[in-house]
Amino acid sequence: MTDPTSGAALRGAVDLSALRNRPAATPAGQEPAAAPAGSVPSLVMDVTDDTFAQVLELSRTVPVVIDLWAEWCGPCKQLSPVLERVVTELGGRLVLAKVDVDANPQLSQAFRAQSIPMVVALVAGQPVPMFTGAVPEQQVREVFAQLLQLAAQNGVTGTVSVSEDAAAEAPEPVEPPLPPLHAEAFEAIEAGDYPRAIAAYEKALAENPRDADARAGLGQVRLLDRVQGADLQAARAAAAAAPTDVDAQLAVADLDVAGGHVDDAFDRLLELFAQLPSDQRPPVRERLLELFALVGDADPRVTRARAQLASLLF
Repeated sequence: MTDPTSGAALRGAVDLSALRNRPAATPAGQEPAAAPAGSVPSLVMDVTDDTFAQVLELSRTVPVVIDLWAEWCGPCKQLSPVLERVVTELGGRLVLAKVDVDANPQLSQAFRAQSIPMVVALVAGQPVPMFTGAVPEQQVREVFAQLLQLAAQNGVTGTVSVSEDAAAEAPEPVEPPLPPLHAEAFEAIEAGDYPRAIAAYEKALAENPRDADARAGLGQVRLLDRVQGADLQAARAAAAAAPTDVDAQLAVADLDVAGGHVDDAFDRLLELFAQLPSDQRPPVRERLLELFALVGDADPRVTRARAQLASLLF
């Protein structure tokens, strides 16, 4: 994070002007709900292109942490619970705003989210860069402490509470219990035991091949297992030294997807696929199909890459 002792940290390196004065959309015939001063519906909220102006205004009272994520992003799923836990423990001194970059392209572009998860903050309406990638909880706590110092130096020292009306109107959602094998997989993921999680999801799919949640979970945890402990710089150097080495190129593609560089990963593997003789192509095709499923068939990047792959096959 930028040095918290310097007010110069509040530079407009990110252009939020297009979103600053946008009115929030409300259902037809319904007045927008206004929370009492110093209160919010929740300390953790989902934010869209249409509602972001409210977040900018809130940042004049309390620092707002922006979590830029996507459904297909495995590291995002690791980081988001950590952010939510730390923000909640700080008791209203920070607010967390979650932005799905796929559903909110203007915010993604405004924050230049080239790699996710990406975490930035807003203080008095100005962006403050923080960190990219899934970082340990202790590092999150240290960065948030620096953010609070920076906010105080710039006159943002307020706190917020959760509106009693909002809390009363929004009962705690009751989630159905996970199927046993899914629960085992989640427990293994929490423990960092990815091979055990993979085995649980594979068993769930063997029992029910149409289990879409197990298939999605399997793709995510396989990716996490492959990139765990990988050195991105070393992987890129190995791939650059051996442009047709399948394992080296697959390793970089995995790291790119985990870091949010989806197009780079697809382009790398499609170029490799085109260069290889037919008997060496199957592992590359299989990895592409696995990554397509992980990102999502409806994603335009998948549609484009799938069409390119088809053109190379026929």
